[in-house]
Amino acid sequence: MSELLFRCEDRVMSVLPTLRDDERAVVERELEALRGIEPADLMTEMRAVARAVPERVYTDSADVLLRMHEITGSGNHQSCLSSLGIVRACFELGLTGQDEQAPVLVVGRGHIAPSFYAERYVRGEIPFLPLTALHHGLTGVVHSDLGFTNTMRYSLGVGVAQAVSTAWELTRSGSQRKVVCLAGDGELHEGSAFEALRFAHDAGLTNLVLVVDANDKGIEPLSKPLNRDYLAAYLPRLEEVEGTAEGIHSALGKLIEAPGPAALVCRTEKGAHSFKPKPTGAVAKPAKVSFATTTGRTLAEHLRSRRRSAAVFTADMAARFGLPDGPRYTNVGLAETIGVGMTLGLPEDTVKVVATDAMYYMDSLNMVTEATTSVSNLILLAGRSWGAWGGAHNAFNLLGLMLNTRVYEPISALELNACLERQQAHPGTAHVLAMVDAKFDPPAWGCSADIDGATWVTPPAPETRRAVITFGYAGLLVAEANQDGGLAHLHCAALDPELDPELVRGLSDFAEVISVEYNGVQGGFGERLRAKYLLPLRVHGVREDIANVVHDRQLVRHGMSPQQLRKLLSDSSEVIAGAGARA
Repeated sequence: MSELLFRCEDRVMSVLPTLRDDERAVVERELEALRGIEPADLMTEMRAVARAVPERVYTDSADVLLRMHEITGSGNHQSCLSSLGIVRACFELGLTGQDEQAPVLVVGRGHIAPSFYAERYVRGEIPFLPLTALHHGLTGVVHSDLGFTNTMRYSLGVGVAQAVSTAWELTRSGSQRKVVCLAGDGELHEGSAFEALRFAHDAGLTNLVLVVDANDKGIEPLSKPLNRDYLAAYLPRLEEVEGTAEGIHSALGKLIEAPGPAALVCRTEKGAHSFKPKPTGAVAKPAKVSFATTTGRTLAEHLRSRRRSAAVFTADMAARFGLPDGPRYTNVGLAETIGVGMTLGLPEDTVKVVATDAMYYMDSLNMVTEATTSVSNLILLAGRSWGAWGGAHNAFNLLGLMLNTRVYEPISALELNACLERQQAHPGTAHVLAMVDAKFDPPAWGCSADIDGATWVTPPAPETRRAVITFGYAGLLVAEANQDGGLAHLHCAALDPELDPELVRGLSDFAEVISVEYNGVQGGFGERLRAKYLLPLRVHGVREDIANVVHDRQLVRHGMSPQQLRKLLSDSSEVIAGAGARA
């Protein structure tokens, strides 16, 4: 199967009936053309389809950008629109092609990738087909597989460091080639960004041009506008223009040609951070929301009912979990080092909620380590999105090894409340709560009285010879796979559960016990159980870095779909490969 079909086919077929007539006609022709193209890398396939079906449904990239978000129903439309003039100027200046003499373009504002897709589409470089699968096969952040020189995985601010690293290496090799880095003013609040700019200044780099989208917003408005004086101290030649493609094209072209480092501040406007589709009718059925976005209400009610004072870091990330208005700190960056560091000086009895995301908290592990050894009442509310979970890079396994730290993955309000109650009872222990972004109904089973214990989803019958034990979200996948009740199913919300000795003896009596985790198996849930309780476990989970594709495809690729789990659980001799398994 081609890479483009593998990533997008399911999503495209599901939205095809909802497309406009002209869009649907073009996509159907593109699908037909794709099936006749030899499988290759993603960009090669997209270019080939675009050549085979040259018709453009839209000729303005702003229209394409809007339709991409309307079709997918989510995303950062306003962020992409804010930077669209910058993106257009980059295309006009030849910064997005393969010319090795042109400046290197590093996109630090990683989530504006859709702006580049939209502009590539109107220029005939890619087809309309993948645009219908934005965030459902076509990643919303920059990646080298999709025509970018760099890849973003974790945090904002990393792109500036990538650009400085590239500029430094070019300088060391004697090249005169320049590096153009696109960043946002919210991104420049990140400590890593300013550390990189300080290094560029101290190293005497003369080949760096920083282009800043200055819209005065992160997820929420910034506490103060971009500090232009601070920026000019490191990049002495600083110019400012309106954020139109024409003005940026002219100013950026001159800065690239001029000697020395420079910064171009582009004044832009940005609306609401997250795209919200317009209601389709008065009786439209409300969309199911992800479990993570309901966390805030449960947490707020817990704090209110227990009369606990709290400080939430930070305002922009609080919105991600649906936290209502309350005691938040200002936008000090997207849950990076300073956000964690500011917990260190607060009163002991204040609940410190660090609201973060799978893409961000990896960059502040050093400060998290500091906080876990010196802070009371610390909760790390960690969103678990599909781009950064599983395999060797799994953060939850690393966090679980920290001193005075416990990691949980609650999948119901009952479990979440139990975690919060435990945290209140053990204020000296940092509690990491992994909140899954998946959309699912609450599980039918309840919650263990002890959140560190386990709950029988399917209790063992006298004749039951095999059992499965799960961690967090994997419990829902296994419950679907085990609907016939063929296996005893034990579920845990704790990464490192404390199992009752009698329960351990009962597990040891089974002919086979399989552990399943939506996680990395190295140092993870199953390996901990096997080492701690000497259980004869067969461990199933993700063994390598997670594939950057839509969630359903990730499950299939890593042997975690309910269908694959059903086969795994029904045949003890069958081992489903975690690497490269494709349907």
